Amino acid sequence: MDVRTLTGPALGSALDDVATLRIRVFRDWPYLYDGDHEYERNYLQVYRDDPRSILVGAFDGTRLIGASTGGPLVSHASDFADAFQDSGIDLETVFYCAESVLLPAYRGQGIGHAFFDQREVHARALGFENVAFCAVMRPADHPARPPDYRALDTFWRGRGYAPLDGVIAKFFWKDIGEPEQTAKPLQFWMRSLKS
Repeated sequence: MDVRTLTGPALGSALDDVATLRIRVFRDWPYLYDGDHEYERNYLQVYRDDPRSILVGAFDGTRLIGASTGGPLVSHASDFADAFQDSGIDLETVFYCAESVLLPAYRGQGIGHAFFDQREVHARALGFENVAFCAVMRPADHPARPPDYRALDTFWRGRGYAPLDGVIAKFFWKDIGEPEQTAKPLQFWMRSLKS
């Protein structure tokens, strides 16, 4: 296993593989995402466009089996401005850790920590004061929730993240088996890099 940081052209050339991973991993609970490559190419363009972006790739040999992205929150401001509107948080100070996707066979081996470690190091090097991410909120009694599902809250809290009260974004995507896109609430979590 090799977990390494990609930026610039190396990041750009890996994004098609990231798109494939996103579609595969986010198809599972709790995202239930019925994705397509055209949407993914447009969504991931922000990481090509902003030189401060990062991709942390997990490789088994030459095969990308996990990926985690990040970049300045202001690069995503059109998506998240409403969520942060009354928070008192300056978006310029926040580095956004976007998706972390990892094939199931590779989970539980410390790769999730490596994803956060490398993005946080990158954010500090760029001078950001805070790191944030968001996670979809689903009802506990949702019919698609697997009985053995284990939420990641304990993992996130162990890394120093906490939910931001009232900072909830809305994203639209099509759930598996649904005819059209619907709004999904995503809770923001944040930690300070000052300590």
